[in-house]
Amino acid sequence: MDISIVIPVWNEEENILPLHKQLTEVMKKTGKNYEIIFVDDGSEDRTKSAIEGLHAKDRHVKLISFRVHLGKSDALSAGFAAAKGSLIITMDGDLQDDPHEIPNFMRKIGEGYDMVVGWKFRRRDPLTKRLPSRFFNWLTRKLTGLEIHDSNCCFKIFRRGVARDIRVYGELHRYIPALAHWKGYRVTEIRVAHNPRAFGRSKYGISRLLKGMLDLLTIKFLNSYGKRPMHLFGTMGLVFIAASIISGLELVYEQVVLKHAIGERPLLMLCVLLLVLGVQFISLGLIGEMIVSRTKDAP
Repeated sequence: MDISIVIPVWNEEENILPLHKQLTEVMKKTGKNYEIIFVDDGSEDRTKSAIEGLHAKDRHVKLISFRVHLGKSDALSAGFAAAKGSLIITMDGDLQDDPHEIPNFMRKIGEGYDMVVGWKFRRRDPLTKRLPSRFFNWLTRKLTGLEIHDSNCCFKIFRRGVARDIRVYGELHRYIPALAHWKGYRVTEIRVAHNPRAFGRSKYGISRLLKGMLDLLTIKFLNSYGKRPMHLFGTMGLVFIAASIISGLELVYEQVVLKHAIGERPLLMLCVLLLVLGVQFISLGLIGEMIVSRTKDAP
């Protein structure tokens, strides 16, 4: 198998047939052996039935179906596990990703890259969706160090080894390029056409943005401190302990030199609190180091 096209779908019944038609036209021209893996993420409409109809007629079409809605990351993970192609293409099932861009992706990855990400240069979405996305992508570039304009773009191509080497869960599908980059893979981008949504409704919402930001902090932490948690928690612990010592010296000076009573001073409570927090953070760092060490030693 040359190419596996993985498409997570959720309530996209009107888009399935035209998307399949466009993909078939494009892939036949490439002359590559391919498969189209639709992952139905617990759709409540006739999305699954539409894919089953295609599967009965076209041997290239495969279906993975979830009983309930699990999310895009789980859908992509299931698609990656089933994919047999040496190259994997992911795209949305809403017809906004143009299948005619696939040959451009194939040419670019042929230059020696491990992943090529689509950049929706002229995005056909409402302003309420574009502005948060721009901020989110700017923040992602700053925290991950990967200069990709549209990290959340599902339209991308990558080698099979990349899919086997990264774990996608929660909302981490947004950061597949960053995860691959941190693993040492060569990642680049190309400009792609972006179509306005013709059928159905967008699945974008403010809750997805908030979840994405939390997951961004998670992967930043795991990449920077996942193998050395003591560097983070230990540093914070030492800062708290140092602040506690400084506060304690101030209290000693006031009692011994100035003869002031310190028993009811708020600074005394703060001094004790900072000391306890410092010890707790250092303990967390030690526990984290023990977990990392045991994980490395596990067979």
